[in-house]
Amino acid sequence: MRCFLLLKHFLPNEHANRILDIRPEILAERGIKGIITDLDNTLVAWDSPEATPELQIWFEEMRQEGIKVTIVSNNNEARVRDFSNPIDTPYIYKARKPMTKAFKKAIKDMGLKREEIVVIGDQLLTDVLGGNRLGVYTILVVPVAKSDGWATKFNRKMERYLLSAMKRKGWVDWED
Repeated sequence: MRCFLLLKHFLPNEHANRILDIRPEILAERGIKGIITDLDNTLVAWDSPEATPELQIWFEEMRQEGIKVTIVSNNNEARVRDFSNPIDTPYIYKARKPMTKAFKKAIKDMGLKREEIVVIGDQLLTDVLGGNRLGVYTILVVPVAKSDGWATKFNRKMERYLLSAMKRKGWVDWED
């Protein structure tokens, strides 16, 4: 039973193939007014320096719908700043996810309530766990790139184990 409860902490509310599949009108219908999103392998490949044209449009569509977006990343200041500033998006770096301090700061800075927020990311152990610890809606996206930075490789092995356990329990039906 204890293992069952622990596993639930890693279960996202939703799954998407890519962040571009998450549409502002659908979020708005659900009462979502803010997004906390990861950067590396969620928005772009971990080694890609800037937003793609399609991603720039996605950010603009969110703004037009009145949805605030904050990038919350475990990466260093230079990486997150250099990506975020050209798309005029607030950010928090060295977030130490899944710790909740950065998530709470992002929610406060957006001036929103937890129930008005969605956390989007490509990792169960950082993004989903952090969002779930706060009780906010979480969406797991397929990583943009097949490769990862050295720090993420261990997490991916653990995630495969967790997803396998979730599949055995019938909690998830998507493919890795």
